[in-house]
Amino acid sequence: MFALMKEYQLDIMLFLCGACATMVFLLLFTRFLSPSRKRTLIFMEVVAFFLLWFDRMAYIYAGDLSLTGYYMVRISNFFVFFLTSAIVFGFNRYLMDWTVTEGGMKSPPRRLREVGMISALGMALAVISAFTNFYYYFDGSNRYHRGSGFLVAYIIPVICPIIQYTVIRQYRKIFSRLIYISMVLYIFVPIGCGILQIFAYGISIVNMSMVAVSIALYIFSYIDINDEVERAHRIELENMEIEQTHMKRLFDQTATAFVSAVEKKDSYATGVSARVADYARRIAEMSGKSADECEKVYYSALLHDVGMIGIPDKVIKNEADPGKWDAEAMRLKPVLGREILSNITEYPYLVQGAYSSHERYNGTGYPEGLKGEEIPEIARIIGVADAYVAMTTRKRFRDARPSFVAREAFVKGAGETFDPEFADIMVKIIDMDSGAQAEETENIETEISCGEYRDQVLRGIPVENDAIRISFRCTAAEGFSDGFSAPSIILFDSYDRRIHDDKKTIDEYRYLEYGEFWFDDHEISTGVRRIETVSIDRKQSVYAEKKKDADTPYEIVAVRFEDHVRLIMDGPVCRREMIIALPDSTRSVYIGLTGEHCEIRDIVTEPTGETAGAGDIPRIAEAVSFIDHMESDIKNVQVDRTRSASTDGIELKDRLKLVFHTTTLPGASLVWHCPYVVLFYSENGCVDGPDYREYALIKLNGENEGTDEFAQNRFVMKRKDAFPGWKVWKETNKAGMECTVSAERKGNRIELRTENLGIAIENTSTIAEDKGAVYVALTGDQVALTDIRIL
Repeated sequence: MFALMKEYQLDIMLFLCGACATMVFLLLFTRFLSPSRKRTLIFMEVVAFFLLWFDRMAYIYAGDLSLTGYYMVRISNFFVFFLTSAIVFGFNRYLMDWTVTEGGMKSPPRRLREVGMISALGMALAVISAFTNFYYYFDGSNRYHRGSGFLVAYIIPVICPIIQYTVIRQYRKIFSRLIYISMVLYIFVPIGCGILQIFAYGISIVNMSMVAVSIALYIFSYIDINDEVERAHRIELENMEIEQTHMKRLFDQTATAFVSAVEKKDSYATGVSARVADYARRIAEMSGKSADECEKVYYSALLHDVGMIGIPDKVIKNEADPGKWDAEAMRLKPVLGREILSNITEYPYLVQGAYSSHERYNGTGYPEGLKGEEIPEIARIIGVADAYVAMTTRKRFRDARPSFVAREAFVKGAGETFDPEFADIMVKIIDMDSGAQAEETENIETEISCGEYRDQVLRGIPVENDAIRISFRCTAAEGFSDGFSAPSIILFDSYDRRIHDDKKTIDEYRYLEYGEFWFDDHEISTGVRRIETVSIDRKQSVYAEKKKDADTPYEIVAVRFEDHVRLIMDGPVCRREMIIALPDSTRSVYIGLTGEHCEIRDIVTEPTGETAGAGDIPRIAEAVSFIDHMESDIKNVQVDRTRSASTDGIELKDRLKLVFHTTTLPGASLVWHCPYVVLFYSENGCVDGPDYREYALIKLNGENEGTDEFAQNRFVMKRKDAFPGWKVWKETNKAGMECTVSAERKGNRIELRTENLGIAIENTSTIAEDKGAVYVALTGDQVALTDIRIL
């Protein structure tokens, strides 16, 4: 290794000299250092440059007998010894600056002052040695040789750094980690090299190492300053975040104060603004808005009703349906809201939400009658969220409307009343929330306390093809000793799985009651075609003889297939098995557990493991069929409930046209009660078959409910001039009409087109993973699909 260094040391020296010069140049333009430290580092780099430069010259001119060689050898060696002590002096000044500046000392430590004097003495000895040959001498061939006092020259470069290190150790806390490492390297690397220098004659290991650590000193200082800058930047950002948090908290509190002022004027408005804000933010998120944009939407929606503060109390607290004067007064709300919020100039979007959220996409809104994209986007989002909350919130003059009514309003109003993009997102949110609520309702209450008959009814437990068992225990109500006390059940259908008694909610929730059943062989049939008792097992004990406070077990088992239900009720009086024929297959069936003057507890609902199929429930009434018509290329199909049945899959190889007749079933009442088209793949070509992959689900009322899991869909729906309106749409579907669906396959891209009653749909599905075959099937919700032809 020494041989290699000796061979290339002149090149190494030249490279290090260039590095020192570069450091000096950079230091001249450096602004991140204090003037005193900057001057010290420049001094150290200049000394290091000349130390190595003259050391290199000494090697170059060694043995040169010319006059130039004679002087250059002597001058070069003199400066090598002189500048060695000068480097120690420069580093000492660097340390002194740190202890005074960062250490907060009035004057540098005494040891550093003493090192400064010793290094100055070293420079003086170098001058004396030039005339006394104490450190070195030259022979007749003009070559350098070590003198008798050579080792003395290395005492100062070794002893002084050790003293400096004691200061560094003592004041360790004032140095950063990087600066501390650079100082330790600066001290001990040359010392180690100095020891090697004793045994490596002819190689300037010490001088090269001193230059190298001088360069490293600047580099470490630069990195340390960068770390400091980054640390300061982080602190600044943290302070800004804290300030923003404080500002946000203040803004939250201010917004909450405004909302509270609105809610105090109307108790029915409690929580409404927060719900609108939450839905508006969800719409913004699902439309791909940034987090900052979603925050703006949220706060704008939170304050969109602030103009209510200026509306007269007699208008707000009117219990009757709003009259013309009330409506005119409410139209002032956007204007009042703009006046209140216009002074918050830092957040101009607040005014947009308050002023324009009652505009309508077709220009029928207020206050300015803006239409389409003339309405600020933030107001279009809030308009959708506000409409949903308004429909599903109880008012003074009406009850809350069910979510499916709001859903239908958005399906109908997309592109008319509401921005079609945000209305479609709101429909998806309603569907997601409905699914989540359905999952939550699986957790049935475990107890109810019944007073008068039907004053408490358990939320409906669905009866499906998979049989369920409901078990519970019942005692007479506390303090009740005379009169009738017993549990019972109600069979019914309702969109919200609740019992309804008033005409308005019966209509809204499509409530149908099939009958009431007691555990003592008593029943009231109201909405079924027929009830037949299969068996009845009367027990030895008579219910009338049992004590009122007896803790009695009960059990119900129920299962359904198509329009028939098997119901088993087992109580203390008898065990009765019944077959119940429903009006048709389109309606759902729920069991509502209730009673009279009793406490029902320990309610457990669990599957029995039995699944009803064809023939498992004896038929006691003729099947209600709406597809008893001529069949064409594909079998007719009756879809009683959402996608409860579908046609066989038709493989799409190139082009395909389906023409069929559709009729909505008698119980159909919503716009999505219509035919659907499914694009899919499965191993057997059937919907929900093995390895099922659904590419698209298109509803002929203009909805797209497909996911992008297996294909990307580009869906376009337009209502043309021929569209007769939704009332006529429903009536025509109820009466029956012909529909046409065309599909074309181009590799992994499927183009589907249909136009019926002025609703034109184009959908392009790009399949992510081509499984080979692609199938088309028809399904729907409460429709009869007949005379299906493949053209």
